[in-house]
Amino acid sequence: MATQTVAGAGTKPLRRVPVQGRSVARVGRMLDACAELVDEVGYDGLTTTLLAERAGVAIGSVYQFFPDKRAIVQALTLRSLERYLERLGARLADEGITNWWDAVDAAIDEYIDMHRTVPGFRTLHFGDVVDIHLLDDERDNNDVIVGQLSDLLVARFSIVDAERLQFVLAIAVEAADGLIKLAFRRSPEGDALVLGEAKALIREYLHHRL
Repeated sequence: MATQTVAGAGTKPLRRVPVQGRSVARVGRMLDACAELVDEVGYDGLTTTLLAERAGVAIGSVYQFFPDKRAIVQALTLRSLERYLERLGARLADEGITNWWDAVDAAIDEYIDMHRTVPGFRTLHFGDVVDIHLLDDERDNNDVIVGQLSDLLVARFSIVDAERLQFVLAIAVEAADGLIKLAFRRSPEGDALVLGEAKALIREYLHHRL
């Protein structure tokens, strides 16, 4: 469960880790409720009272596991990051991708698909709407994403110059993030022309960098 940490992320939003099945399910309902509510009312409109009502739990249960609403959103964002990495890893395995820049192209596809299909993700992304350090106390959120993608690509494609890869990915992630946000401002489903240009730009950039 992503209410702890993704490897390398330095934040632990849970006050207490659920162990028993009922507790795990209760925390899962809270995160699902959080995802629905941030899409409906935004982060500023989210309250622990609203969340408890939507999740069907007592307000005391919320505070049993989370100190405040920021911690709940942290946990939801970490869960989204874990799901993103799982989806990307499965796609790389299924499609037999052999070039690392094609893997980054797939990473962009998965990010776009989560915007369209995963509750809460189109509002929170990877946490910048709340705090640029939501995923890690010392690194900004995109740095965490870059680190996770770099680890995956180094392991998958045996890339030797990991430091250079991280720098290149940092440029690509920042550019893609801005363009994808533009696409979803232009259309709820993401403007296809902008998304196409974003992928073409990033692919051309990456193809000549390592």
